[in-house]
Amino acid sequence: MSKLQILDSVNSLKPPAPAAALAHRNLRTDEFWRTIPAWSEIDEAAFLSHTWQEKNAITSADRLVAAVRDLVSEDFIADVQAGFAAAPMAVRISPYLMSLIDWSSPYTDPIRRQFLPVGSELEADHPMLTLDSLHEQDDSPVPGLTHRYADKVLFLALDTCPVYCRFCTRSYAVGLDTDTIEKVSLKADEERWSRIFQYIESRPEVEDVVVSGGDSYRLRADQVRAIGERLLAIPHVRRWRYATKGLAIQPMKVLTDTAWTDAICDIAARGRQLHKEVVIHTHFNHPAEITAISARACNLLMERGVTVRNQSVLQRGVNDSVETMQLLVKRLSWINVHPYYAYVHDLVRGTEDLRTPVSAALEIEKGVRGSTAGFNTPMFVVDAPGGGGKRDAHSFELYDRSTGISVYAAPSVKPGETFCYFDPLASLDPAVRADWSDPDKRRAMIEAAVASAGAA
Repeated sequence: MSKLQILDSVNSLKPPAPAAALAHRNLRTDEFWRTIPAWSEIDEAAFLSHTWQEKNAITSADRLVAAVRDLVSEDFIADVQAGFAAAPMAVRISPYLMSLIDWSSPYTDPIRRQFLPVGSELEADHPMLTLDSLHEQDDSPVPGLTHRYADKVLFLALDTCPVYCRFCTRSYAVGLDTDTIEKVSLKADEERWSRIFQYIESRPEVEDVVVSGGDSYRLRADQVRAIGERLLAIPHVRRWRYATKGLAIQPMKVLTDTAWTDAICDIAARGRQLHKEVVIHTHFNHPAEITAISARACNLLMERGVTVRNQSVLQRGVNDSVETMQLLVKRLSWINVHPYYAYVHDLVRGTEDLRTPVSAALEIEKGVRGSTAGFNTPMFVVDAPGGGGKRDAHSFELYDRSTGISVYAAPSVKPGETFCYFDPLASLDPAVRADWSDPDKRRAMIEAAVASAGAA
């Protein structure tokens, strides 16, 4: 059989993929920011400056109006102002993200939905919501440190970010006080950090540290080094990750803030010499957030030996479809960012319009699995309210889709306890929604679900 005959035989079994199947490789290379009137004269060098990005961040409705004048209606501006007033998070969005929003259709744009609240979309919070729904403070032996899992701690180094996501789990602490919330203060304080390091040193079972906040992008280069060197000096700490949304919302910092990037890369290189894993965890939620600038930043980190993993959050109208999540996962893989987790949206104040039911995660996972390599397929998880930790979304003890209650156990985290997640009210029948507004019926539904889970 000739080579041509062999090729024809192979192709008849598995036809070549259509061009649409390679859409994940199509990264924006245009000067997209010039569509914003306020930035139409900004050249690439200025736009790629992390200091320019910081200086021109949108932090109020007035600055938003100034940036997108003539692109949106007065009604939309009024709607955003109403959203700002009700938001539990201070609003801060980078010019990079602002420029990626489709301002011809802002209500449906997935990036706008994540960062700019509008009053007309807000829904009443679920009655079971609490400000610290994951009970991180309950598992905090010293301020700013959560020790929930046996061998891992969460180190909240600071309480500020380069952007503020509407759906932030730590809205109890992150960002400025708002009209609706007075925040817990977790400033970048060496004395507070010292108490955290002393605790980690005293607990030989701690091998894994998440350096988060807030956002590691907000750490100065010397602070990145100071934290890294202190952790390198603790023999039983074997791995840690600097958590930052930065690569998704301001990738140019990696390219132009050389002191910060050098600090991360130098600590990671020193870690490899000591056989310790130092990586970056980041947070892309939609394929439109990934551009050629993102690829350049991730390529630089890869060249310097730094692994990057991604944690997404499922959000209604953002990434709650198989097609969107497939594209996100494959585009992340294309720029060498490993999809790690896809979270079912936590119960966060002011974001009921973004939450999806657990059933959405189950169906999306089925559609994503098999579309690419297993190690580039995220695990879909529920971070169990009440402190149960991350549970595979499929691993519930019981899921009552009619009431929206899923019950999880966490035997390696808090043995003997159960934890309930609650689907968004909008996903339930009207009669059940009404039952949730009645405290007695609400209590009965939860007790029945927990009892059924125990009997299963």
